[in-house]
Amino acid sequence: MRRVVVVAAGVLILLAAAVFSCVALRGPHGPATPEAASAAYFRAWSGGDFAAMRRLADDPPGDFADRHRALSRALRVDSVDFTPGPPVRHGDEASVDYAVTRHLTGVGEWSFHATLRLARRNGAWRVVWSPATLHPALADGGRWILDRTEAGSGAPVAADGRPLPADNGAQPYLADVGERLGEEDGVPGWAVRIQNPGRPAQQLTVFPGRGAAPVRTTIDRRAQAAADAAVGSAQAALVAIRPSTGEIVAVADRLPQAESAFTGLYPPGSTFKVVVAAALLGGGMTPASPVDCPAVTVAGQRTIHNHGGLALGRVSLADAFAESCNTTFAGLGVSAGAGRLRESAAAFGFGAHFDTGTDTAYSGDLLDPGGDNGLAEASIGQGKVQATPLAMAVVAAAVADGSYRPPRLVPARLVHAGTARPLPSSVVAGLRSMMRAVATRGTAARAGLPAGTAGKTGTAEYDAQGHTHAWFIGYRGDLAFAVFVLHGGDGGQVAGPVAARFLAVIKS
Repeated sequence: MRRVVVVAAGVLILLAAAVFSCVALRGPHGPATPEAASAAYFRAWSGGDFAAMRRLADDPPGDFADRHRALSRALRVDSVDFTPGPPVRHGDEASVDYAVTRHLTGVGEWSFHATLRLARRNGAWRVVWSPATLHPALADGGRWILDRTEAGSGAPVAADGRPLPADNGAQPYLADVGERLGEEDGVPGWAVRIQNPGRPAQQLTVFPGRGAAPVRTTIDRRAQAAADAAVGSAQAALVAIRPSTGEIVAVADRLPQAESAFTGLYPPGSTFKVVVAAALLGGGMTPASPVDCPAVTVAGQRTIHNHGGLALGRVSLADAFAESCNTTFAGLGVSAGAGRLRESAAAFGFGAHFDTGTDTAYSGDLLDPGGDNGLAEASIGQGKVQATPLAMAVVAAAVADGSYRPPRLVPARLVHAGTARPLPSSVVAGLRSMMRAVATRGTAARAGLPAGTAGKTGTAEYDAQGHTHAWFIGYRGDLAFAVFVLHGGDGGQVAGPVAARFLAVIKS
């Protein structure tokens, strides 16, 4: 049954309603006061008595009743409540501000304020009706629309369930995570609109539905803020991973191409020596094995130079690694052979498409080097080897944990996370000692890294003129990372300090 309630806001309205039938408040042609006219009009409106409303209006349109019924039908109005204020009189005109609440079946309550205008005509007060009496935005010929709204997808949140920092570098990677991986569908809502002639539809109110449950990501809010601050405005990327789980805890990406931290393939330079060193250690060498580090050597038929003309002579493998001797690793890589290097690269995830929870994430590739010349280049991270910043963070994480784990941005149950693949313990021990040497007495010793950091620098040529990208990968505790600076130059001087700024915040 239709329910209508009128709540009078002033004593004058109540009195007028009570005595409206009294002759004293009526002139020969209708209500003698605006109080009486407005009270009568709201009483008739409350009862749905459109004929009485029409008699109280001054020159109403022919479809007066139909306009009111159209509102109720379009918006599924079950009942309506009015709260009129007292009339405000200005000579022969008056106005009554009123609040109205319409109860829309299956939708909710819609409340707004409107104004009833009155004027004295031939000694009686009449309602000066217009479409704005129904709603201030309604014009002649306007129609009402009640539409469903889309249910909100589950917004990605940090690992602790709290919102992610504003404008964080991980946003492009998480943009559609809720839509694709949300585990609970949302409930659509409703929107009330007016379509006036010749104008775009105007939305008056929205009844929100229930959004899907937020999707927790693996992003650590503190690590993400630290990564974004460390990268700043540089054309660079920093990816941080928790080695014990494979969880990506931060992605700061300011590279020109979208999502390059996961999809951009770049020569990894000397950071790839971690993979080459793993192959050498797996083949029987140790960090103490003696090797040669001349300034220049010929590997295959390729002339290889050390950065800055470095020449160490006869040193340990650990020293050659710490000082990033290209001549040492080019020769040893050729001796080890392409098969062993590809096997080592695969153990660190090269050649895989990571199921991180984003649309696409690449690792890297060690393509067929095409003979000893190409193998010499690949052994120092050039030529036929390419990697994403994410892939090199995975390499560092594998050394830190002792196992390769596929990286992910969401809980393992939402993706094909894969299983951990342990690396040989002797290989892991050797790599850890050599990567510590890089940070304490090697090419990253002056980068300002906090104690306990292990890593590997990379200065990767990307054109025939010798221009270079800067890399630094490493770990400290249960946190591994890769820093890549596009066109950055020297890895130890440029990428290393970015990592140092990142770690300084995390460790404090």
